[in-house]
Amino acid sequence: MSEHEGTFCLVVHSHLPWLAHHGSWPVGEEWLYQAWAHSYLPVMDLLRRFADEGRRDVLTLGVTPVLAAQLDDPYCLRAFHEWLGHWQLRARQASSLWGHDPLLRELGATEYQRSTKAIEEFETRWRHGFSPILRSFVDNGTVELLGGPLAHPFQPLLDERVRSFALRGGLDDTALRIGRRPEGIWAPECGYEPGMEHGYAAAGVRRFMVDGPSLRGDTSAARTVGSSDVVCFGRDLEVTYRVWSPKAGYPGHAAYRDFHTWDHRVGLKPSRVTGKTVEPADKAPYDPALAADTLGLHVKDFVDTVVTRLRALRARHGRESLVVAAYDTELFGHWWHEGPAWLEGVLRALPEAGVRVTTLRGALEAGHLGAPVDLPASSWGSGKDWRVWDGEQVADMVQANRELQARLLAGRSAGTARDAVRDQAVREAMLALSSDWAFMVTKDSAADYARRRARVHTERFDTLDSLAREGRTERAAELAAEFRAQDDPFGQLDARGLEQD
Repeated sequence: MSEHEGTFCLVVHSHLPWLAHHGSWPVGEEWLYQAWAHSYLPVMDLLRRFADEGRRDVLTLGVTPVLAAQLDDPYCLRAFHEWLGHWQLRARQASSLWGHDPLLRELGATEYQRSTKAIEEFETRWRHGFSPILRSFVDNGTVELLGGPLAHPFQPLLDERVRSFALRGGLDDTALRIGRRPEGIWAPECGYEPGMEHGYAAAGVRRFMVDGPSLRGDTSAARTVGSSDVVCFGRDLEVTYRVWSPKAGYPGHAAYRDFHTWDHRVGLKPSRVTGKTVEPADKAPYDPALAADTLGLHVKDFVDTVVTRLRALRARHGRESLVVAAYDTELFGHWWHEGPAWLEGVLRALPEAGVRVTTLRGALEAGHLGAPVDLPASSWGSGKDWRVWDGEQVADMVQANRELQARLLAGRSAGTARDAVRDQAVREAMLALSSDWAFMVTKDSAADYARRRARVHTERFDTLDSLAREGRTERAAELAAEFRAQDDPFGQLDARGLEQD
């Protein structure tokens, strides 16, 4: 290795459940369009600027198949375009309503400028969806792409045959969109049970992410798992939690724009955090200059944290070491307004501080591979175990999913012709098995919506399955077409693939 302080990998995981045609506000399509406007657009713009500068291996980008499906979907593209136009109108109205306060008047003008730029960006670069944009960054080496299973299921709770089908289907979906299969995946929720590496190897997966405690805190190098050649990377929590943790992190600073406080007349956020115990009505107006000053301090603090960590690891291990920080992409812009600017600042400042910035693949090429490891059952959720997705609060959902999988597998047929009804039934089952629903229930985040979504997809599967068993093919075809008009991710999904497992 050449002389560096060490190596830093930023991994960002882009995921939302299937939201199209399933409600709007407060949970539903609005969630998708806010994340699209405030995270996906600015992060892709950042990557484009790095690509234009000739920067390669900037970061490792996870994109789940179910999110990619929405960002390519014609209905979602049209609806998001309309959403951007409404954002522009709301910003114009805000400029009038907020005219009494100089800071808010300026914020309204800035919102109008941002919405106008977003419309221009969308109309010129996103007309054909997300995949052409993503493919360009993969082809020119700006990012390393991580894929994943079809609808982001919690894999340890799946029957191995369903798990294999979902993973192969997800990798195939990504290959269809960008022209190549990812070598790495973001395992949904970093969920792992011993032995899963063999399924990964069979599917062509060479590397995946786990949380730091799975490696007992020693995340200074990647490691092969068990007797396989599949490599895991651990998230360094000492560094990662500097930004975002269950209790603290930069986004909660008083100077930053407050995510939770709205002016409901215009659907915009006018306030800064001000203080954790300050009521929304008493929060101070957002001040971009104050936020920018704070952002500069937080960029420096993070770079100092990474350098200090790398030096400590070098002293402990006697070699250059690795730090992997991993976050949801939606943190940058959607949850944390200043996040994209912080991201750019850090990615520019770290190389200047002597840190090698690269991808997971690049870290292996730089020699950061340690001894094999046997991983425990784990996740990146509360307790670092499975309690979020397999706990008491969601025991009924876990049982329902187990029974759904049994019916799914029992319904397999030996037919050779592709069956549109069976394809849609399997598609509904995949959506029902999304990890998001249990997460939202356990965390009491739109729990009613989550339970309803899991139930709706399960009921649709059962309806199609029952009609097919009864030989009512005409009615089954009618309903399958009706359901497909709402839920049509993974158009290439072929239910016959379950026969391979």
